[in-house]
Amino acid sequence: MSDDKARYEKIRVLLIEDESYTRHVIEGLLRQIGFNLISQAKEGGEGFKETVRVRPQVVLCDVHMEPVDGLDYLSKLRGFANAAIAATPVVFLTADKQQETVVSAKQLKVDGYLVKPVSLQLLKQRLDALLKFHSLI
Repeated sequence: MSDDKARYEKIRVLLIEDESYTRHVIEGLLRQIGFNLISQAKEGGEGFKETVRVRPQVVLCDVHMEPVDGLDYLSKLRGFANAAIAATPVVFLTADKQQETVVSAKQLKVDGYLVKPVSLQLLKQRLDALLKFHSLI
């Protein structure tokens, strides 16, 4: 597994989640997979600033947060003037299966969904697929 983990060591991940316990759990899962460069934000406004500052290669983002939720974060990100930052892959973390939320996320070109609580296996599968698609691993 050490060779496998080495693939993830230099990948920058931003985790945007308002619940501190959930942030802690997901960060632990990311570290188990092999990610070391993990930034965090507590809501979408802070998350957008971190995205511009850190330039993550993938963002895991909760949908329901205050004052800036995941949909508003993704809308601002996709409309950003810097095309490389605007195209940052984003995976929503949510328990929300409401049609309106799903449709809005797809219109904003979300790169995927993970239903909370997130398992290590599903998190790794989703990130592997996304990182391979974007030629990052």
